[in-house]
Amino acid sequence: MTSGLLSLIVLLLLALFVIIVLVRTVKIVPQQTALIIERLGRYSRTLEPGLHLLVPFVDVVRANIDLREQVVSFPPQPVITSDNLVVSIDTVIYYQVIDPKSAVYEIANFIQGIEQLTVTTLRNVIGSLDLEQTLTSRDQINGQLRGVLDEATGKWGIRVNRVELKAIDPPQSIQESMEKQMKAERDRRAIILNAEGTKASQILTAEGEKQSQILRAEGSAQARILEAQGQARAIQQVFDAIHRGKPTQKLLAYQYLQVLPQIARGDSNKMWIIPSELTDALKGIGGMLGRGQGGFDDGGDDEDWVDPGEVADAFEDATLEDPAEALARARGQAGLASREAEEHGAPASRVQPPIGRGADAVPPRPATAPTPPVPPAPPVPFSEEQPPPPVPPIPPAPPAGEEPPAPPR
Repeated sequence: MTSGLLSLIVLLLLALFVIIVLVRTVKIVPQQTALIIERLGRYSRTLEPGLHLLVPFVDVVRANIDLREQVVSFPPQPVITSDNLVVSIDTVIYYQVIDPKSAVYEIANFIQGIEQLTVTTLRNVIGSLDLEQTLTSRDQINGQLRGVLDEATGKWGIRVNRVELKAIDPPQSIQESMEKQMKAERDRRAIILNAEGTKASQILTAEGEKQSQILRAEGSAQARILEAQGQARAIQQVFDAIHRGKPTQKLLAYQYLQVLPQIARGDSNKMWIIPSELTDALKGIGGMLGRGQGGFDDGGDDEDWVDPGEVADAFEDATLEDPAEALARARGQAGLASREAEEHGAPASRVQPPIGRGADAVPPRPATAPTPPVPPAPPVPFSEEQPPPPVPPIPPAPPAGEEPPAPPR
């Protein structure tokens, strides 16, 4: 019984020994991993990814190196700038092991070595820059740090792919001053933009008022011209009708008496001056009305009434200017005046847009084009179709022994 138990224990020990030997003999290396093998305390070889056989109890795995790119972030480091300001800078390093043997045997702890090298290099670079350059020259600082670190870590089997400044924190007092400066700068820009907008709006408003005043002036001038043409034609018609009818002195005296009440009409008239010609007119009327009752006496005039015949229509051949053409010419003259004003006061690059819309649009005229004169009103011919104006009736003579009525005062 005792010998059987002892045999079992020996078999178990042999089985355990075989398992340990197998484990130490067979090594499977995963991808992007390298194993450093030492034989009897000396470097033997580097195992690449795959299946490998080792000599048990002779070959020992010294280190397991990860060949992937690594990222390490260092705590904030105080750095003094050239203008004697202390800033805290956080750095991030991206590195990769390219030689596992050098990474194990050339330096004891390559992470700590990279950190210390980064701090010293960063102080040298930032010490030559002021605060403003430090805040605006991140790419330049990153490039200098990467160059120094890559050169120093090359013999360690480390390649520094990238260096980034994660944060640059100036002192709190400097941050408050920078915020005030930025706020003042933004307020200044806002005031400038507001002033420019106000200026532009006032300029546009002034230009609009100028255009409207020019158009109103042109319209008023055209209206006065048309009104004057109409009055001229009316006066010409009345003048021709009077000369064709050949009125006598009695008719003129009667018309003069009819106009006198209109002269005296008015709330502000305090005194009415009777002209000297009134007595002659009254004598003529009295002599005309004081005749006997046997018929109408013409007062001794040698010329009898002349039948003027048919009077032509005063507006038969009258041609008034088309309002659309007058408005178009007024707009063209307004555009010319506006363009001349802009040549004297506004920039030369600005072009006056056409005035009007659609078919009534008037293109701008050249600055040297003269203003077209307003054509005079054509004379109004008269024909024999229109009858002469009627002669107002003469009032009957007063009874004998009475004086003629006095003119109204």
